[in-house]
Amino acid sequence: MNNRLLRGLVALMIGMSMIHFGDRLLGVRIELFSGLSTFSFAWILDVFFVPFLVGYTVSWIYGLGGKWLCYFPPIIVRCLSYAEIYYVSGTPQGSNLNPIGWWCLYVVLAVESAAMGGVVGEVMKKSVYGRSRTGTKEQTVAARES
Repeated sequence: MNNRLLRGLVALMIGMSMIHFGDRLLGVRIELFSGLSTFSFAWILDVFFVPFLVGYTVSWIYGLGGKWLCYFPPIIVRCLSYAEIYYVSGTPQGSNLNPIGWWCLYVVLAVESAAMGGVVGEVMKKSVYGRSRTGTKEQTVAARES
């Protein structure tokens, strides 16, 4: 298997597990609505901060192109969670499943937060546009002269 593909799969799985366990740790399900108490500080952390960390981590692991790969973990986990509630477990007492339009808005917010984290991760790793310091000073001078 290609090393880059393997690194991408590992980054994707780590990102998905970070979002899943972040949801469980905070106790938030953005797919459910139970009144104004839904929009708590934990909900804000789950929609904005956790995906930002996921985007940063995915981009850090994957390297160049990680800012594009970090879009997928929030989308995959949110879709699986929505389908799990809709088809398997049902809604708990006192809450409703968000309409698909509102849920899509929350997913877009999470994906954009992950994208910001992905850009920051690439910049921090300095792999944006393939910048690297391979070769010695003598090789660089010799390449310029030829």
